[in-house]
Amino acid sequence: MRKMLLITAIAALAPQAATAHVVRHGSIPEAYWGTWAPGQVDCKDEKSIIVLSAKAYVGPAGSCAVESVSETPGPNGAIYSARLQCPGSAGQAKKSKVVNLMFRSSDAGQMSLGPSFKSLAAHRRCSAGSPAAKQQ
Repeated sequence: MRKMLLITAIAALAPQAATAHVVRHGSIPEAYWGTWAPGQVDCKDEKSIIVLSAKAYVGPAGSCAVESVSETPGPNGAIYSARLQCPGSAGQAKKSKVVNLMFRSSDAGQMSLGPSFKSLAAHRRCSAGSPAAKQQ
């Protein structure tokens, strides 16, 4: 009887414990605004850098508008997923594509960023005085 009671209690509580509380935002959190360079890439390399602001992304995927941002709690802090609306290729002038961008804080001045968990790459903040940062 105790075994059955224990199994019933676990079954009732397990789905509630496994659910994540996703919070929706209309923009990228201010802590992530700025210019970011992947790994050891120089902040002067304009082809590799990413510039984030409240409602915009500029980087390898193009110049995109931020539609929404989802925040999910994680074991090492919040994990964010931004839904971006990017212009299509030259042949698709009117069509746009949706791009996902995931990011989370690593250390001070660093974050992991990419289109999916499998492709997260370390990025570091560029100083405000770098040529790429001045173009924001």
